[in-house]
Amino acid sequence: MKNSDLIIPLSILIHLGIINGVLFFLTPESYLDTFHIIYYNAAWLIITYSLNFYPTGRQERFLTNINKLVKLFVIFGLTYLASFGFNEQPLHFLSRQLFILCVIFTCLLIYRWLFYLALRKYRMKGGNSVRVVVIGRDENLKKIVDVFEDPYFGYIYCGFFDDKYFGRPDHLGKIEECFLYILENNIDEIYCTTSKLSKPELQNLMDFADNNLIKFKLIPDHKEIFTRAMSIERFGALPVLDLRKVPLDTDRARIIKRLFDVFFSLFVIIFILSWLTPLMYILIKMESPGPLYFKQQRHGIRRKLFICYKYRSMAVNGDANTRMASKNDTRVTRIGNFIRRTSIDEFPQFYNVLRGEMSVVGPRPHMKSHTFDYQSSVDKYSVRHFVKPGITGLAQIKGYRGEILHPIDIRNRTRLDIFYVEKWCLTLDLKIIFYTMLNTLAKDEKAY
Repeated sequence: MKNSDLIIPLSILIHLGIINGVLFFLTPESYLDTFHIIYYNAAWLIITYSLNFYPTGRQERFLTNINKLVKLFVIFGLTYLASFGFNEQPLHFLSRQLFILCVIFTCLLIYRWLFYLALRKYRMKGGNSVRVVVIGRDENLKKIVDVFEDPYFGYIYCGFFDDKYFGRPDHLGKIEECFLYILENNIDEIYCTTSKLSKPELQNLMDFADNNLIKFKLIPDHKEIFTRAMSIERFGALPVLDLRKVPLDTDRARIIKRLFDVFFSLFVIIFILSWLTPLMYILIKMESPGPLYFKQQRHGIRRKLFICYKYRSMAVNGDANTRMASKNDTRVTRIGNFIRRTSIDEFPQFYNVLRGEMSVVGPRPHMKSHTFDYQSSVDKYSVRHFVKPGITGLAQIKGYRGEILHPIDIRNRTRLDIFYVEKWCLTLDLKIIFYTMLNTLAKDEKAY
């Protein structure tokens, strides 16, 4: 970032100052020796370097890369606790050390918040700014100008050059006139729309930027194909756009989510289903003849079929696999009405989770016949099958659960499912679980 050479060194010094200050005041008996002073500071520097923590982008905010921040805290916390083992320190004061870590992390978070607050105000006054122009105008210009005009990021958008569009307030002239303007107005970055220039023109601009120490950036051709989930892969020197990068495609993410699913489902099976299932068997059998479980084929990850389990909430009927439950549905039994309103009927799906067919959180699986209907009538519906289906999901906590009354319902549900697929993180899963429990206690009006 322009005029920001001291930001990273200053942040490192302040972070180390916070860590050393808290340790000095709260635990001087273990801190004031050469080993610990070197150990704590070296550990912080090594961990932050390994995580590439300090290099920050101009468009970074307080919550940007929050996952990296959480990972840093966890690794440093474990490293800090491990130091007591080297000197054979007793671990009976573990709770005190955890408290000290909480103080350190709280102070670091407060500093991070103050840092981005101060940076925002500084940029709004013109500090840490970069002057930019755009060469060539196409449909992408408005999108990138919206970013430039956000005062948080510190861009000063001067305008665009193009051989058309004369009379627009931000039009600076023809493309051939840009060179003199750029030099006379101390432009720091040039953004060029590749769709508007020939290869010789692009090469000429690149050479001009290099020779004048100006950053040169390309905006790809506008083909109406860009998505938030897009990423760039490199095949040698050739950049290739991946239009659908799914966080759960990485081994680390899959392992984290699978471990969470296994432990969570085991907890529910051992401590809840162990007594709930016999109780449900008695109550369901007393009211309606038929099996305890309702089993139905549904589509999972990559559209693979699996048997989804639920406590049976309806009298046995012939259209259970084609017709969704509706409000005041006569097929639903009295006990079925209760377990549907409280979502108890979904609990057997934790067996599906343990078997790896489902996840605790993910897009809800639909019955087979509905999947075939929606994938042909709802745009991008099949994207939700890039991940395992879930017992609960983002669409459900946003009110899109149960019966599909209007076409907009399934479109909004699909939109939220795709957002989850593209933006998955463990924090999002925990948030969805939390709001699922709140909605259950509040008696969701669409739970029938």
